[in-house]
Amino acid sequence: MASSPEPAPTRGGLAFHRVLLKISGEILAGTRETGMDRGMLSTLAGEIKDAHELGIEIGLVIGGGNIFRGVSEAARGMDRVNADHMGMLATVINALALQDVLEQKGLFTRVMSAIKMEEVAEPYIRRRAVRHLEKGRIVIMAAGTGNPYFTTDTAAALRAVEIGADAILKGTRVDGVFSGDPEQDPDVSFHPRLTYLEVLSRGLKVMDSTAVSLCMDNGLPIVVFNLKKPGNLCRLLTGENLGTVVTED
Repeated sequence: MASSPEPAPTRGGLAFHRVLLKISGEILAGTRETGMDRGMLSTLAGEIKDAHELGIEIGLVIGGGNIFRGVSEAARGMDRVNADHMGMLATVINALALQDVLEQKGLFTRVMSAIKMEEVAEPYIRRRAVRHLEKGRIVIMAAGTGNPYFTTDTAAALRAVEIGADAILKGTRVDGVFSGDPEQDPDVSFHPRLTYLEVLSRGLKVMDSTAVSLCMDNGLPIVVFNLKKPGNLCRLLTGENLGTVVTED
């Protein structure tokens, strides 16, 4: 596993061989507050296709905020376990939507769900997921960990460790990690590099504390970058210094 604070090009000029790309559900909504934007789905699929054509093995975990936010008012006061299960199902909907667009672009994909639903997705089995990646398929891992009380950030960190990813890439709407919200305050400072302990002690919004701790325990680098800028994913994968890198040192 990579452990340097800055991705270093390896074979073929690539910084990584296998990555886990975490995408928030909100990105799929585009300019809308909820739902999906077909244009945004197509754009994301194009970025993933370009990255895949570099020779990168790519696993995906997608949040469900774009769908669950639309029913969050009804879920208020609901039993936490039921609400979390609804959120997991939202991630499956997003996974199926992205799978459809990726396959229209000629990519081979598999949706693997932590909740059994064989009619629409394979059950998540670690060895099978790794085999799909080795065969050049895009693996979309849905339904979180399959357990309530765990976020999709934690699910992404867990899956990244399980499949032996070189890094977890968190695609966001901003250029990395800042001292505040750059969309609300233009005077916030940018953090190009951080340690896991700095993220945890400062309460920085990289990933939730469980996910960061899991990455720290397994030496898994986290790279937070702007996925909405065209070409950013490929630039990152080929070693360009983008976004914020979180490592041990």
